[in-house]
Amino acid sequence: MKIGLFDHVEHGDRPLATLFDERLTFAKAADDAGIYCLHVAEHHATPLNMVPVPGVYLGAVARATRRMRLGPLVYLLPLYSPLRLIEEICMLDHLSYGRLEVGVGRGVSPFELKYHKVEHDESRGIFIDAFKCISAGLTADSLSYSGPHFSYEKVPIALRPRQQPHPPFWYGSSNTIGSTWAGEQGLHFVTLGPMAVAKANIAAFKEAFAKRGRAAQPKAEFPGGAAIGVQRHIFVADTDEEAKRFAKPAMDRHLAHLNWLRDLHGVSGLTTRLGVQRGADYEACVADGTVISGRPETVRAEIERQVDELGVNYLLTYLLLGTMTLAQALRSLALFSSEVMPKLAKL
Repeated sequence: MKIGLFDHVEHGDRPLATLFDERLTFAKAADDAGIYCLHVAEHHATPLNMVPVPGVYLGAVARATRRMRLGPLVYLLPLYSPLRLIEEICMLDHLSYGRLEVGVGRGVSPFELKYHKVEHDESRGIFIDAFKCISAGLTADSLSYSGPHFSYEKVPIALRPRQQPHPPFWYGSSNTIGSTWAGEQGLHFVTLGPMAVAKANIAAFKEAFAKRGRAAQPKAEFPGGAAIGVQRHIFVADTDEEAKRFAKPAMDRHLAHLNWLRDLHGVSGLTTRLGVQRGADYEACVADGTVISGRPETVRAEIERQVDELGVNYLLTYLLLGTMTLAQALRSLALFSSEVMPKLAKL
């Protein structure tokens, strides 16, 4: 079992420069703690995400860390020029000395896509075309590509990635359609949501992956060659009561950020965020398994239960969010890394 770290870098009621400084401090602590990879989200026009240009942020993370791998989860491919993104990927792979992991996706929010003049109903086709184009460009000295949305003819590719043939691709999915596609492509995979939803997505991925037979870029550190992960919000303190004291306001603020664009556009009366199932508050998220909170023994037991039920080999922890202070997050990370992670490594 490998342990990763996820972050939206959401608005934190403090100056943005301070927020960035704190996140880089936390990234270094995660690196020192042995976290496998830091994955950062990409969202636009919402307090959920203060790093809508993840490549810029990851360039700073690359130089603040030494061992931990890093990457977007995910680049929203319909919003990019494939040629420009090929160049960015190559730069980040060298800035990180070959530690880049490239998550790709279409974008979960129709509002964000619409702001960028991309129709949600067309975004899957644009995404697949962009993915094929980027995959070709990362392995070529000259890019010639013709697709329904992107085409290039004999474009010199002056930059090449440090990792060969290119950094590994990841896909994060909240539904069985995307999970199946990720399995068919042999990508590394992460899902989220309540236990029943996560279990269905993982099953869809595994079925498609089994038919393919192997990962596109196998990783020896994961059984079967592919990372199969689930994301969970995790809060650790010396007691269950102390964990809840800072976890509840943090998670409730985070849920408000997740729903911010939906509420702005008057999409009400839903129990989902644009198809992604979410609990209404901290207590609901604890009940559905998306939040794991408490003293180390409580947290470890619940993680072990979920890993056994879901059949994953990668736990994507979300440790700093909402109203949490840096001190609270560092203490939670210290307890998690010293008292929980060593037991999980044996799973």
